[in-house]
Amino acid sequence: MQRIRGVCDWLRVDTDGGMSRLLKRLKISRKRAREYVRSPDPNYHARLELIESVRWRVSQNRERHVLLYLDELTYFRQPAVSYDYAAQGHEQPLARRGYGTNKRFRVAAALNAFTGQVTYRHRSRIGVSELVQLYKDIRTDYPNADSIYVVQDNWPVHFHPDLLRHLQPQTWPFPWYTPANWQAFDPATIVPEPLPIQLLCLPSYASWCNPIEKLWRWLRQDVLHLHRQVDDWPALRQRVDDFLAQFRSGSRELLRYVGLLPD
Repeated sequence: MQRIRGVCDWLRVDTDGGMSRLLKRLKISRKRAREYVRSPDPNYHARLELIESVRWRVSQNRERHVLLYLDELTYFRQPAVSYDYAAQGHEQPLARRGYGTNKRFRVAAALNAFTGQVTYRHRSRIGVSELVQLYKDIRTDYPNADSIYVVQDNWPVHFHPDLLRHLQPQTWPFPWYTPANWQAFDPATIVPEPLPIQLLCLPSYASWCNPIEKLWRWLRQDVLHLHRQVDDWPALRQRVDDFLAQFRSGSRELLRYVGLLPD
């Protein structure tokens, strides 16, 4: 209150109580901030419109076409702090931390936009080779699909030349952002039987456009926040694996949770 009175001396309020009552009348309160970013992508709307047109086309023939939302998640050995139920009073729920190294593990997953089926890789690191294997797993899950569309963000590894050579020639009309020291992709290096996968790129810095982000939120809420496996790293990884495995055959509940199932 003193700081506000010092900045707004023109209000001529002399006490903290008076300033508090004034803010209450003005309906101004102290709030916790939230992270915020606005996508700087000049093709923001054009990208989303193209993705939506592909979604509609897939919806008309889901036997031949598949639409997936792909993303990666990093989680840590130490529990994340969050809300939990506890007895009223001064005692708070505890995120009990261990004394060992705060190890990390990675998940890469693809969510089917119409069935809720999740295809995933759960590894200590996710790089080009792991993504190639994930794409092969996707092909195994959808062996009869003529086209598999994968919506993902602009992480440069998604467009690494050693990964693109395993996919059919790409038709995405907007530029990909890759490091300047990478060699340009040579279409002549594509393998003899490339995977029928087309990459669709979300606008840059627009994670809210990817429904699979809500799967990660569910995972954090049910498994990672305030977990008790800080001294049992294998058990925590198994809990994460069990959580993802429940969606291997699809889930209407998951579709509803991530906002892909109409009410």
